[in-house]
Amino acid sequence: MLIKWRVPKTIQWIVKLFFIYLFIFTAFRIATVICFKPKATGILELLPSFWLGLKYDLRWIAFILFPIALFSLYPKFSPFYSERLKKFWTIYLGIITLLVLFFYGADFGQFAYINARLNADALIFAEDPKESLEMVWQSYPVVWILFGLFGSVLMVTWMFRRTHVGIEGKNINVHKFTYQRRWHIAALLILGWFMYGFFTASPLNFFRAFSLNDEFKSNLALNPLQNFFTTLRFRDPDYNTKAKEYYPLMSAFLNIKNAGATKDNYTRLIQPGSRALECQPNIVLVICESFSMYKSSMSGNPLNSTPYFNELTKQGIFFDRCFSPTFGTARGVFAILSGIPDVQLSKFATRNEASVSQRMIINDFEGYEKFYFLGGRTQFNNFGGLVKNIKDVHIYEEGSYKSQKVNVWGISDKDLFLEANDVIKEQGKPFFAIIQTADNHRPFNIPEADSDFVNKSIPDEELLKYGFESLKEYNAFAYTDYCFKKFIETAKKESYFNNTIFVFVGDHGVEGNAEAIYPKAWTEQRLNDEHIPLLFYAPSLLSPSKRSEPVSQIDVLPTIAGMMLQPYTNSTLGRDLLDSAKNYNAAFIIYHAPGWIGVVSDDYFYRKNIRIAKEELVPMKENLPPLTFHQQDSAKKHLSQLTSALYETARWMLLNNKNVKN
Repeated sequence: MLIKWRVPKTIQWIVKLFFIYLFIFTAFRIATVICFKPKATGILELLPSFWLGLKYDLRWIAFILFPIALFSLYPKFSPFYSERLKKFWTIYLGIITLLVLFFYGADFGQFAYINARLNADALIFAEDPKESLEMVWQSYPVVWILFGLFGSVLMVTWMFRRTHVGIEGKNINVHKFTYQRRWHIAALLILGWFMYGFFTASPLNFFRAFSLNDEFKSNLALNPLQNFFTTLRFRDPDYNTKAKEYYPLMSAFLNIKNAGATKDNYTRLIQPGSRALECQPNIVLVICESFSMYKSSMSGNPLNSTPYFNELTKQGIFFDRCFSPTFGTARGVFAILSGIPDVQLSKFATRNEASVSQRMIINDFEGYEKFYFLGGRTQFNNFGGLVKNIKDVHIYEEGSYKSQKVNVWGISDKDLFLEANDVIKEQGKPFFAIIQTADNHRPFNIPEADSDFVNKSIPDEELLKYGFESLKEYNAFAYTDYCFKKFIETAKKESYFNNTIFVFVGDHGVEGNAEAIYPKAWTEQRLNDEHIPLLFYAPSLLSPSKRSEPVSQIDVLPTIAGMMLQPYTNSTLGRDLLDSAKNYNAAFIIYHAPGWIGVVSDDYFYRKNIRIAKEELVPMKENLPPLTFHQQDSAKKHLSQLTSALYETARWMLLNNKNVKN
C-alpha cells in the first residue's frame, strides 16, 4: 500500500523507526511499574500516567526523528540517496540510542535510590568527575554494565540497518529520486504536533505530569529526558521568596525579641546562659558519613552494628530523633555548618556562588584555632569553598597526611581520626576541629591493615529484614563503630580529652526497610533518609541524658555555642537545643526531586508537595489516639504554615545570610 501511494522510502523508514523507539520507551515505562509500583496502587489507576507518558514519549521520539525528516526534504540528504548517507544516519541513530539507553539506565538507578526520576541533580557527578568515576569504578561492575549498554546499542542499530535494507528491497522498482514533498511536509507537521503536545490545547510541559496528583503516577508519566532537561532550570537560586509573609511565625519559632525588628532581620545576639562552661572547652565535631539511625544499635536493631557508640550515648547528651533536612552529604554538611537547610531544588548550595558564602557561628568562637579534616579532596562538592567561610581555618585533605589513600575517598576513617588527633593534641590554644568521615559509603572498603576488625557473617534474610542491602554494607557500618572506638580510646590518653566536647552527627541517613524497628512513616515516607544520631559526649563536662524530641542538623552549632561562656550571633534557622526558652519541637525536611517539604513534630510527620495538591499527616509513634476530623484539620493547617515558613525563610537565607570577608 505504501509503495502504491508512492510514499518516499525515507518516510517509510521514519515510520518504522518511530515504532521501534515507541517500543523502547514503553518497555521502560512498563519495567518501572514492575519494579517500583507501590503495592496500594492498582494497575488500572495507572492508565492516565501511560496516556500522558505516551505524549511525553512522542515528543522525544519526534525530536529524534525530526532531523531525518527535515534534511530529507532534499533528496541528496536522504538516507536512501547513497551508502555514505545511509551510514551517516545510522551512526546518528546509534549515538542517540546510546544516549537514550544511558538516560534510562541512570534513571532506573535514581528511581531505586531516591524514588524519583533522573533529574539535573545528576550533573553534580560531572562537577567532580575524578571522584565520581573512581567511586563508580570501585563500586559497580562497570565492565559488565558497559558491555550490556553497548550490546543493546549494537542490537538496536542492527535493527535500524535491517529495516533500511528491507525498505530498499520492497521498493526496488521505485526510483530513488522520485520524491513527493507533500509526504515530507506531512511528516514534519505530525512530528511538530508531537513536539508541541499530542492532543493538548497548550504546549506540553514538565508540570503537566503533576496534575495527576500522585507522586508515583507523576513520575511514571514523565520520562527521564523530559525530567532531566526541564529541571536544568532549577539549578539557579530563586530570588522570589515569601519569607516576609511568614516572618511573624518565624520570629516566634526562633524566639526573636529584637524591638522593632524588620521582616528581613533574623539576627539575634545570644548571651551566655547559666549552664555555660567556664573552662573554654575544645570542640571536636565529627560529621559521620551515612550514619543512619535505624541501622545502628541505638535504635534497638538486633544486628548490633554499633555497640561501642551505643555505650558512648549513655555517657553523653543523646538525641535519638535527630534529622538531616535532606538526603546527601553536601547538603548535610552545608546544613550543619551554616545552620540553614539547603532547599535549592537542584544544584547544591555548596556549588552555587550565590549561596556558598555563608556567615557561620564558628567564627564567634574567639581565641580558638579552627581545623577541618577530610580524608579525600575538599574540591569534591566544593567542601573547601564552604569551609573557607570559617576564618583562619586550617584545612587538612588528601595530600596532607602520612597515611596511604585506600579508595576514592582518600585515607581510611581510622587513619583520619588518628592523624587529626596528632594535630590537635599539640595545640596550646582551645581548638574547634571538624572531622568528616567517608568510609561508610560505596565502595565499602575496609583496609587490610585493620586486621583486628572482625568481619561478621550474617544471613541475607536477616540483613534485609533489619535494613541492610548486603553483608558488605553491614561490615562497613560496623567498621565505622570500630573507627569511633579507636579515636576515643586514643583521645582518652591525651591531655585535651577531659576539656573537650565531642559532637557526633550523621551527614544523612539511608533509605531502606525499617519496619522491624520503627513505625511505618520511617519506611513509607522515607524518614530513614534523614534520621540520624546526634551525640554531645564529654564525660567530665556534661551530665548524661537521653532526649527524644525532634531536632535537626541545623541546631548543632547553636547548641555548641550555647555551652560556651561567650556571646554569639545567630542569623540562621538553627536553635540551641538545650535552651529552656526554645519554642515548639520541629525538624524541617525536604525531598528535592519529588518536591516534598514537611516537618517532624513530637507526634506526627506532616508533608506537602510543592508541585501537586497533596499533603500527608502520619503518626511518628505507635498507638497514638486517633484524631477527629477537626483535630486533624487543625494539625495540618498549623504544620503546613510552619513548613512553608521554614521553607521560604531558608530560601531567603541562602542568598542573604552572607559571610562578610575580612
